[in-house]
Amino acid sequence: MKKIAGFSILYSLSSVLIIFFFTLTSWSSANSNILTDFSAGIVEEVVVAPAVDINTLPLDVPTEAIIPMEQLQDAELQQALEGILRSDKRWVELSKNKTLSIGIVDMEDPMHSRFAAINPNNMVYAASLPKIAILLASEDAIASGKIKETPEVKADMRLMIAKSSNEAASRMFNRVGIDYISKVLQDPCYNLYDKKNGGGLWVGKPYGGGGTRVGDPIKGLSHAASVMQVCKYYYMLAFGQLVNEDRSKDMLQMLVDPQLHHKFVSVLDRVAPTAKVYRKSGTWENWHADSALVWDKTRRYIVVALAQDSNGEKILRDLMLKIDNVLALKG
Repeated sequence: MKKIAGFSILYSLSSVLIIFFFTLTSWSSANSNILTDFSAGIVEEVVVAPAVDINTLPLDVPTEAIIPMEQLQDAELQQALEGILRSDKRWVELSKNKTLSIGIVDMEDPMHSRFAAINPNNMVYAASLPKIAILLASEDAIASGKIKETPEVKADMRLMIAKSSNEAASRMFNRVGIDYISKVLQDPCYNLYDKKNGGGLWVGKPYGGGGTRVGDPIKGLSHAASVMQVCKYYYMLAFGQLVNEDRSKDMLQMLVDPQLHHKFVSVLDRVAPTAKVYRKSGTWENWHADSALVWDKTRRYIVVALAQDSNGEKILRDLMLKIDNVLALKG
């Protein structure tokens, strides 16, 4: 009897249930269309980041997609760099006296690069490192037609960078001219000498003695650099932003495969023997400077250090090893 009663109840409700399920099916179908339309709208709004071939420099990226280096400060990377600094009491002391400056750019993901520095805008005498400024001005002068790209010019640019030849640097300095070099360094496109932020890269006289001397406008230095502006130089170069893509390619060829195996390179020869190293260093008396753009499958970074200390060579080697340990990809 209970089963018959239950059946009777279901039978009496059957018409109601049929209407309910029909309504539910219709609602689901209608809303499915709504969700499909909504999802399509989302897909249309997605901005796809440009695909970047990270194996070849310069990186082929639209200019508007490149974040200016001044906007890359990263708290986590800064903490890591300060940890490296605190690992040696002498380094801490030198940094407080502004006789040690360090800058690093982590380009593991080039479109989301990270920057950290100690004394970033502290411009100091940097010996031969600012020859990279002559290189930039020379490439700009070639592009503008001011000088011709002769075999002699190309040979001098390579000697000036790879072997740090003072004679070759002075020949290039005189070909381009001090006024042109100054103009390029302060060009708003680069702003590698920034009067509002401590200066930066400066070359105000030939190398090796002689010639007219024009000190930089802030400190009167003849050959100067700050880690901020040197990091920016390499960062822009990596994206082909120095002069143009073709001239950036040529600059990379001048900087790669350094012939002086000291400071940073002495370490990289051991820990990254197959990496591409684009580099310029400088030494005079107690002033020691080094800079490098390091690139391979597990290393994509920029490192710059400027030290004024009788033990500067060793300081830069030890710093390089610790920085590489932080920035090299593991696994």
